[in-house]
Amino acid sequence: MYILFEGIDTCGKSTQIGLLSKYIPDILITYEPGGTDFGVKAREILLGNILHSKRAEILLFLSDRAEHYESIVKPNIDKIIISDRGFVSGMAYAMANTELDFDTLLSLNLFALEDTMPNYIILFVTNRETLVQRLGNKGLDGIEARGVDYLLQVQSNMQFVVHKLGIPFLEIDATQDIESIATKIKDYLGSKI
Repeated sequence: MYILFEGIDTCGKSTQIGLLSKYIPDILITYEPGGTDFGVKAREILLGNILHSKRAEILLFLSDRAEHYESIVKPNIDKIIISDRGFVSGMAYAMANTELDFDTLLSLNLFALEDTMPNYIILFVTNRETLVQRLGNKGLDGIEARGVDYLLQVQSNMQFVVHKLGIPFLEIDATQDIESIATKIKDYLGSKI
């Protein structure tokens, strides 16, 4: 079973994945970009904000996604795989950066994923106030430095993508307390995994 945890920076995905791993200890946790040796190098390039071409950025994300799928997801598809981000984020960021449309981006991502879609998506949604507060408490990488409005546009794109895909999903209010969110996720996934 393949499950994506999606959301913009600082929304609490990683915290919740850590809590879920205590509740379900035999899950395989991975992340994009950076879940493979190639991904570590791709992540450095992406977060370093050194690419001038937004299409090059998309292609680097897609290369990482294909490598991640081939080396992590595909050989473990019979296990419970939780990925901290995946193609939903990839599409949402690409939509914020280029004129490429949903259908084109979906086609590219399906190619990278060998037509394999996740079984479930957990989407974390935050608000401006919480985002500003959380970003203010950390050093910003190249993508976070694009600003709050940019990140909120990416979040809106994520919601659009998730609703359009037709994959079962749970939308989480990321402004709630950690324990309430953890309970909602456990309740949602409990009968499925």
